[in-house]
Amino acid sequence: MATYVIGDVQGCFDPLCRLLDLFEFNPANDSLWFAGDLVNRGPQSLQTLRFIKNLGASATCILGNHDLHLLVVAAGFSKIKKGDTIGEILDAPDREELLEWLRQQKLFHRKNEFAMVHAGLLPQWDVSQAQALSDEVGLVLQSDDYKEFLRVLYGNEPRHWDNALTGFDRLRVIVNAMTRLRLCSLNGEMEFQYKLAPHPLQMPIDFLPWFDIPHRASLSSTIIFGHWASLGFLQKDNVICLDSGCVWGRKLSALRLEDRRIFQTGCEALARH
Repeated sequence: MATYVIGDVQGCFDPLCRLLDLFEFNPANDSLWFAGDLVNRGPQSLQTLRFIKNLGASATCILGNHDLHLLVVAAGFSKIKKGDTIGEILDAPDREELLEWLRQQKLFHRKNEFAMVHAGLLPQWDVSQAQALSDEVGLVLQSDDYKEFLRVLYGNEPRHWDNALTGFDRLRVIVNAMTRLRLCSLNGEMEFQYKLAPHPLQMPIDFLPWFDIPHRASLSSTIIFGHWASLGFLQKDNVICLDSGCVWGRKLSALRLEDRRIFQTGCEALARH
């Protein structure tokens, strides 16, 4: 039995199948963790979503910004953007079943010394608090009134965490950190514009990659994340980035938790220009 964590698939179904073949995935014995962004930008978003949903208990998924974008568009609060490939899901006969399943997924998952989030954690949050905050958002997304939250989900404010935050402001900070974060300041102010690889001469002054913030509260766990394609695959003692840019024609990556072995398959046919 083994557990494999897979980076941003983004509708790249053929590379996903090759990757599963590479490590001989057996759904009867093995488990898959998906680090968010299951869909969008790749050519087979509908096929990917159906496949992962049908894995049932052998798959654990968290939500990424593209997955939430699908839910927001489906609810009628945003339009499909140039480059989106979610239209086939919205037109599918099993659309409602797929969307219902998607909004049941979490923002954060942890087991033993490993934790998984799509983008990052604010420096104030240890993994126990992150789990509790993810559960807060989950309760709202899974409620009958979830569309009220999706209606006001988009936005960059507030940019700081405060335990006293309430309502949609509180939920928006949690979602933004866990699905959009790349850089933040020492006190946890989030920056949403920078998307390049980390470089001290290019990053905004006083901002660092979230995982390089000294004394962040989540240091005691190994955080596995995706979202940052220009950062690419990264493995340090307590952080692992698995977004190796499959949708941009690079690689799709998986990590086997038991021995931290990395598996990768090429995605050259998907190169975008």
